[in-house]
Amino acid sequence: MLILDQLRKDDARLRTLALAVMAGMVLLVAGLWRLQVLAAQQYARSEEAQSVRLVRVPATRGRILDRNGFALAENKPSFDVNLYLEELRPAFAQVYTNLILPRARAHQPTGKFTLQQKMQLQEWARLRVYTNTVLTVASGLGLPIEANEERFLRHYRQDLALPLPVKESLTPGQMALFFERCQGLPGVDLEVQAVRSYPFAKLAAHVLGHLQRADEVENDPDPLVFRYRLRDFRGVAGLESRFDSELRGRAGVKALRVNSQGYRHEETILQPTESGDDIRLTLDIPLQMAAERALARVAGAETRGAVVVLDVRNGDVLALVSMPAFDPNQFLGGISQEDFALLNDDHLRPQMNRAVAGAYAPGSIFKIVVSLAALESGELRPEESHHYLGYWPMGPRAQPIKDTAPAGDYDFKRAFIKSCNCYFADHGVRTGRARIVDMARRFGLGQSTGYPLGIEARTTIPDDAVVEKMHQMHDPWTDGDMANLSIGQGALTVSPLQMAVMTAAVANGGHVLEPRIIQSIEPANGDPITEFEPRIKGEVGVPAANLQLIRDVMLADVEESEGTGHRAAVEGFRIGGKTGTAEIKHGRVLVDKVTWFVSFGPYESPRYAVVVVVESGGSGGKTCAPVASQIFHAIQERETGVVAPPRPTPSRGRRASNDPEIGKDRGLLATAGDRGGNR
Repeated sequence: MLILDQLRKDDARLRTLALAVMAGMVLLVAGLWRLQVLAAQQYARSEEAQSVRLVRVPATRGRILDRNGFALAENKPSFDVNLYLEELRPAFAQVYTNLILPRARAHQPTGKFTLQQKMQLQEWARLRVYTNTVLTVASGLGLPIEANEERFLRHYRQDLALPLPVKESLTPGQMALFFERCQGLPGVDLEVQAVRSYPFAKLAAHVLGHLQRADEVENDPDPLVFRYRLRDFRGVAGLESRFDSELRGRAGVKALRVNSQGYRHEETILQPTESGDDIRLTLDIPLQMAAERALARVAGAETRGAVVVLDVRNGDVLALVSMPAFDPNQFLGGISQEDFALLNDDHLRPQMNRAVAGAYAPGSIFKIVVSLAALESGELRPEESHHYLGYWPMGPRAQPIKDTAPAGDYDFKRAFIKSCNCYFADHGVRTGRARIVDMARRFGLGQSTGYPLGIEARTTIPDDAVVEKMHQMHDPWTDGDMANLSIGQGALTVSPLQMAVMTAAVANGGHVLEPRIIQSIEPANGDPITEFEPRIKGEVGVPAANLQLIRDVMLADVEESEGTGHRAAVEGFRIGGKTGTAEIKHGRVLVDKVTWFVSFGPYESPRYAVVVVVESGGSGGKTCAPVASQIFHAIQERETGVVAPPRPTPSRGRRASNDPEIGKDRGLLATAGDRGGNR
């Protein structure tokens, strides 16, 4: 070789140059060997990673069932028209070559284009194909589908390997048109996806809550990093929020292999999804429907109020209504400006759960607490009669408390059923604030009930801290404040749920129960079912005879003609109740009323506590008692088994509707007939 020949010569400079050339060649060969042999697998893996896109696939959300297995929230199939851009590549090229490029050359004398100009022309070609395809689909379906060019360009640049949605949620009729007119269109296909559905719309909406779009979630399979994420949702209110992780399940992963231009080539499932858990509630859909219908009859869509129905034996929430309500289905798609304005209306406040988060003055229903405190202190003797003038004097500088009951003689029973303010102001002042506040606390007033879904109202009772704060504001506690407290006004607020717990305690013999609305969590993967057992929070500690006396006068309030609650009566079903009307004033001007009716039944063996509250009502007897009557009528039908099942068919879960445990009431407490001296 030439280099070796030079090495044999005696010329030192040529020899040195030849050695240098040989060394360089050796280095080049070694580097090439390292790239081609040693690093071959590394570069192959790198090429593989660059051609694969990981996609996060959300799991099917768990169902929300009532106590009988009927679905309040489920997943329904959504038939969507999607556009697969990789199948449109030939059309993109054809339109560019045969249409866009010739037209551009006609306006370009040189016939030459820069790289940027060519890219713009190719973009126009893709837009033309996309627009024509969407218009063809719209014409075939007979729908005004918009060809959103900005959305297409964004999708092409960022999510090229994924299908582009064209039209979601086709009806059966639209699906038939699609198969007849659109089947076979290049790049167009019909896909089925599971989407959240609330079949009863507004029913129990405040219990269920709602979802909102949220693709970034906490339960992504670590440590994978996703290039693409399919549409997903998370709970932001109610049960959907409180148990979001259980309902959501675990997302899966699929790998999309793409070509050098980013188009999808094939896909592989790397990790399958795991469906979310089902959650079974204590709610009873037929009873919930009856309660909502009854409350809506007050003022229709303008009704502002709440209903709570509890099982007094174990604290199960059988119905929980807040009006006005919202449709959780609205949050799954775009909300119109009109609907958004209604959802945020300051007067109606449809997103507020009035049954739990509403704080209201109780009015005369608080006389139950005052009566028990006065009985315990000895200040109230039921058989004694007192004469009152039809008003309660509040001192020389204050207006007297007007009485809805006429002047006359009142013993305890007559004062209770006619709701005589003077009688209870008189006995409340003599009993004292401390005893009444203590009795209220025993029933759980001014405290959390333990309701697990959402924020409870911050209610108030005039304990020492409240009175001290009033004193610091130069507003000391007076007999006038004491008289107001005795009739459920002044520095006192309660929630409908708290009053349901109180009424249940009166009915069941003094057991203060924690409201139970979650019955069980039933995992989809076969894990053990998590049961939420009933719980007694405490005991009122009131003599059984006193509670029986309260139940008796509550019965008289409904059954006797002069009782303020007589409009709640149901033939064949004995009910005990108490009406209440709280006035809201600005200064001395009456601006609104809050009306109440608390009740239990059947009297002989109490099982149900029903509480109704209506804002801007007329009176507890005229506005709320008829609502309770309709609910008790539905309960009576429920007891006799004549209620037809609601429209949706019972879900086919692991515990089907023929399972003896479904609908079975596991009473935590003894029935009234087993309570010894309580009757």
